[in-house]
Amino acid sequence: MPSDQPLRVAVIGAGLAGLSCAKYLTDAGFCPTVYEARHVLGGKVAAWKDEDGDWYETGLHIFFGAYPNMLQLFKELNIEDRLQWKEHSMIFNMKQRKEDIPVDEDGLIRAKPTYSRFDFPSALPAPLNGIVAILRNNDMLTWTEKIKFAFGLLPAIIFGQKYVEDCDKLSWTEWLEKQGIPERVNDEVFVAMSKALNFIGPDDISTTVILTALNRFLQEKHGSRMAFLDGSPTERLCQPIVDHIRKKGGEVFLGKPLQQFHLNDDGSIKELVVGSGGDDETREIVTADAYVSALPVDVLKLKIPEEWKSIDIFQRLKSLVGVPVINLHLWFDRKLTDVDHLLFSRSPLLSVYADMSNTCREYADPEKSMLELVLAPADEYIGKTDEVIVEATMSELERLFPQCIGTRAADPAKLLKFKVVKTPRSVYKTVKGLQPKRPTQRTPIPNFFLAGDFTLQMYLASMEGAVLSGKLAAREIATAVETALATGTEVPFSSASKD
Repeated sequence: MPSDQPLRVAVIGAGLAGLSCAKYLTDAGFCPTVYEARHVLGGKVAAWKDEDGDWYETGLHIFFGAYPNMLQLFKELNIEDRLQWKEHSMIFNMKQRKEDIPVDEDGLIRAKPTYSRFDFPSALPAPLNGIVAILRNNDMLTWTEKIKFAFGLLPAIIFGQKYVEDCDKLSWTEWLEKQGIPERVNDEVFVAMSKALNFIGPDDISTTVILTALNRFLQEKHGSRMAFLDGSPTERLCQPIVDHIRKKGGEVFLGKPLQQFHLNDDGSIKELVVGSGGDDETREIVTADAYVSALPVDVLKLKIPEEWKSIDIFQRLKSLVGVPVINLHLWFDRKLTDVDHLLFSRSPLLSVYADMSNTCREYADPEKSMLELVLAPADEYIGKTDEVIVEATMSELERLFPQCIGTRAADPAKLLKFKVVKTPRSVYKTVKGLQPKRPTQRTPIPNFFLAGDFTLQMYLASMEGAVLSGKLAAREIATAVETALATGTEVPFSSASKD
């Protein structure tokens, strides 16, 4: 292959993993082409406009200070100003049963929502700012509980990431019990946090997931600080990545689902078949020097060729299964809250929510609220109608906004419209024992690489994990080329090596 001709890479999937992989490939001098099945960018961060011009999204997407690869990507794209950083706090709804909400003499409820805050002082370095934030909050935990929790966390802080990854054999609830941390700490704080991190409860989630987050939050001064994007992820994040890819000679195509792999005799990829239909007119044969799957793990499992299924790295994928997620958007005729931040609902049904009319510039409305909420765990509701899901959500909102929602609300708010976005298989379900099942970005197939938050990297199932996985996949391809050049050998996956 001529040295001045860039190697071609076919990337399957235009989520954050696929787009970041293609971006870093172009930066390294490769020529990537991205093929996306749907007619929208973003994968798990996709967004759409409704008939009124209002955006609705696949999920409630939060950007943390502890996302170094994501923040670096924003910087490289020169779009850092699109992140709307909030005050350095974590805000929880206080628990209240409907029957405990005070009712005025006229039978109406005027009680406002009550919140509990963990405020991180800006003058202190990590981990002192986090310790002070915990110690100053007396609403949710007693001093005894806080001290026992602090001592329980010491091994993770002292022994670092290796200890954190070794704890994958325990669920979070099991780890708390082993560390002698009171059960109430779980109920007050980590039910909400667990569902926010992976849409499952602390009895199921791997300890590695929560300790990874806590380690980043405690070791980095701004690690737990949160930002909202100033508009939809599709327009404000994904499109700039596409523009960068195209500017450097790459391409991105929508509406081009992967149909199948065609293999060479040695099991490597000969070509891809992409297209929306089964007839020859709509199908396209794609050839490249290297191929990257940035498909969700559940889709990838369906596309793996029969010849690969006995290979260990692909067999292990059977253990990785996407978790169902439901994201709701509720538009009201008045303001329910003026809080400009993510809120942990501590509801049995809802995990986190935000009033996007406060938090997001594109969605701003000084008179009305648009709540975006994540329903989790969603197993019980994923097959139900949108109307049933909204009814259950509104019942839970009576506990959060009793003055505005419910038959006794003194200042009743009218639900103007709603959108329900169901993702039957979202990020992989991070239950205990799955770390050894996660594949590396490089596979035994010489011209086939993997990207996706399910692949092996420390940030697990998250936007940061997706971006990092794409960067690592691009690095593996670049490393293979650099090694071949340094040793004077053929690039193992280039078309020249097939000649």
